[in-house]
Amino acid sequence: MNILALNSSARAGRESKTEILLTALVEGMREAGADVEVINLKDKKINVCAGCFTCWTKTPGRCIHQDDMSRELFPKWVEADLCVYATPLFHHTVNATMKTFIERTLPVVEPYLAESGGRWTHPLRHQPPGAVVLSVAGFPALSAFEALSHYVRFLYGAREGALWAEIYRPGAEALVRAGVRRRDILEATRQAGRELVRDRSVAPETLDRIQQPIDDDLAAFMEMANCFWRSCISEGVTPREFDQKGLIPRPDSVNTFMLLLTYGFNPEGAGDARAVIQFDLSGSIEGACHFSIADGAIQALAEAADRPDLTIRTPSDLWLDIMTGRADGAEAFTQGRYTAEGDINLLINFARFFGPTD
Repeated sequence: MNILALNSSARAGRESKTEILLTALVEGMREAGADVEVINLKDKKINVCAGCFTCWTKTPGRCIHQDDMSRELFPKWVEADLCVYATPLFHHTVNATMKTFIERTLPVVEPYLAESGGRWTHPLRHQPPGAVVLSVAGFPALSAFEALSHYVRFLYGAREGALWAEIYRPGAEALVRAGVRRRDILEATRQAGRELVRDRSVAPETLDRIQQPIDDDLAAFMEMANCFWRSCISEGVTPREFDQKGLIPRPDSVNTFMLLLTYGFNPEGAGDARAVIQFDLSGSIEGACHFSIADGAIQALAEAADRPDLTIRTPSDLWLDIMTGRADGAEAFTQGRYTAEGDINLLINFARFFGPTD
């Protein structure tokens, strides 16, 4: 099977959740024996459609523009058995780069009018490839894709067997820190790639795994997302710069402090450890909270614990600086800038419990 995979994201690498998901899908397709070519549309010169109809009249089937679309992409698209349209969700549909590509496939049809089942169409000059649409969004609910899905089904769903699958991933910005769920989502996406080559469709249970909630508490998800954006504004940086500088969201309450550490919890690093760690916070955030760690899980409560294994008394801004590397934790401790009582080994191994996952 000859597959053309188009990535219209303007981002790349870890920053591009479109690329992360597309890479997993392509891996599965190749594992199933498909010949897949991935093209990043941001690297191509694709002029916007001029609406001149030259491709319908003066040069039937050939566009007036002489660019990467005419010389390279359109011929590859026509010859492919399947095209994967991978796009971030922009204003609830494909982004401008992908829309430009789609509009430039106009030479595939002839100008004549036809009517079938109450829908007006143009006859096909060539048989276009099957379609898989993959998209990611920051919004945490699948409802964000309703407009895109309507567009996709109208565009590709009219011909029997033309639309092989729609693969949508809400809450995608969290994919870089979702731990076990992230791995399951990406493995399910690889499975979708294998199924597409084998069955020309994706099983409902596979789609359910791809679309599974990253966070069971959407209110907490929203609060942390808003905390992140407030932090970007406060630091005067873009999300890319935020990530490059190794920053973390700056909590403004005990609740967001608890959420931050809960999101940063590393169950693999914690292993079978059992501990209760309490924070007595002062400064910009005032209050007590504690974290109960057991069996690779964490629970946060906004109150003092009865018998904590470790109590850390610290200015909140200092602890956040330690977490982001702006302050040396060991040095700050020896200087008495914060205190710790109880099992000091928990303090020494703190990064193991709250360090990064893969």
